[in-house]
Amino acid sequence: MSNKKKIIIICTMVVMLVAAAYLNVLLGKKNSAQNEKNVNVQTESAVTVFSAMKSDRDSTRAQTYGYLDAIIKSEESSETAKTQAESKRLELVGYSENELVLENLIKARGFEDACVTVSTGNVNVVVKDGDLTSQDVAQILWIVTEELGCSATDVVVVPYSTIS
Repeated sequence: MSNKKKIIIICTMVVMLVAAAYLNVLLGKKNSAQNEKNVNVQTESAVTVFSAMKSDRDSTRAQTYGYLDAIIKSEESSETAKTQAESKRLELVGYSENELVLENLIKARGFEDACVTVSTGNVNVVVKDGDLTSQDVAQILWIVTEELGCSATDVVVVPYSTIS
């Protein structure tokens, strides 16, 4: 398999992770609203959903790191492929650091929980709060744009609530 194909596969996996996390939130919200009526159970469900999103994101990244490390360590890889893999690995490490910082900053502003996924050209923020006001969204956008230096149009804020 050529190095370009490997890199395309890795990038595709990262995009699929973002899509899976988004669908997980939508399905989790729908199932929670239909199946759970107890507030304590709903709270545990939200914790589970946020934990699952973060775990899925981290495990997919770990796989991607493994693929990139294999390219970097392979004697058959060209220097160009190794350089690109090293660059992509550093980029992903930066994304991970930014995600952690943003999640903590959002929680520090009073939101119960958040899951942030940063990728090239966009930032997805899932916030545990069913009634996000325009002020809340503006506050989250301000945090993200100030921290990353990106445009507000590159940020998607999705509310997640377990309360039906």
